[in-house]
Amino acid sequence: MSATAAPTTFYREIARNRRESVLLVLVVAIVLGVLGGAIGYATGFGWGGIVLALLVAGVMSIGSYFGGDKLVLVSSGAQQVDLANPPDRYQQLVNVVTEMRLAAGLPMPKVYVVDDTAPNAFATGRDPQHASITATTGLLAKLDREQLQGVIGHEMSHVRNYDIRFTLLVGVLVGAIALLADWFLRFTFWGGGRRNDSDNDRSGGGGAAALIFVIAIVLAIIAPMISRFVQLAVSRRREELADVSGVELTRNPLGLARALRAISDDPDVLEVANRATQHLYIVNPIKSFEERASSMFDTHPPIAERIRVLARIAGQYGQAVPDSLLAASAAVQPAVPGPPG
Repeated sequence: MSATAAPTTFYREIARNRRESVLLVLVVAIVLGVLGGAIGYATGFGWGGIVLALLVAGVMSIGSYFGGDKLVLVSSGAQQVDLANPPDRYQQLVNVVTEMRLAAGLPMPKVYVVDDTAPNAFATGRDPQHASITATTGLLAKLDREQLQGVIGHEMSHVRNYDIRFTLLVGVLVGAIALLADWFLRFTFWGGGRRNDSDNDRSGGGGAAALIFVIAIVLAIIAPMISRFVQLAVSRRREELADVSGVELTRNPLGLARALRAISDDPDVLEVANRATQHLYIVNPIKSFEERASSMFDTHPPIAERIRVLARIAGQYGQAVPDSLLAASAAVQPAVPGPPG
């Protein structure tokens, strides 16, 4: 296989993941609209239910757009690095971030460090002009330069692909669905729905109103779960996209593959991570052996699957894939799209 086939492979991967991510976001938006409409008619607000849902999402979006990244950084205990005069222990990190931002053609992001032995990293912000890249001290201590380039290339791809804004949008929609569903169930519990049913019975529309009310209750129960699973699917797709597009910056798929394996296999627990922020990290920081772990709500695709895609691209670049990575990726059977024949 010619090495020139590799760009075709990752461009196809990028296009596929973008299409699927957009479709998943549309699913969440439709769920929000249907839930808002059902609740609106069930409570007598009519189309006001959809308007309410959109208003809730709008208010949450504005707050998250301007302050969400700061909240994440503060909750993670991240400390900003002085780019003009970085400490010696962070100089390589600053150098690699500078290299990757030049390769991506982006402004220099802010750089943060979390003092934790568990290796990991994440990107946040609302756009490339207001982006931040954060690495743990464990990442800097345990990875070599090629691995670090792979990780930062991945995070810079999140910035370049506007994943940092994309995941924010999905999070806001999912949050709006959860709030709207919770409000309706509380409203029903305290008798608001029963009063509404009585009014409809007197007006002659009791049967249809009761059916809509039951549908609204069912939607209020299952819609948050559906939207959450869609959010997880979006997160997985964006991680796959950042893996593949990060290779475009580094031209070294094995550096990222080795980094993913090292981060995944590291036994240290990232204490500052939680369910609200776990989807931001390059590798899920919540280890499988922790009590807070749940395979049903895994925010990342399996490491073996990610390595398998990178190994395929490395082979097309003519790079020899280490047996250890091949053994890790062999556990995953689904085929990865290759270049056109």
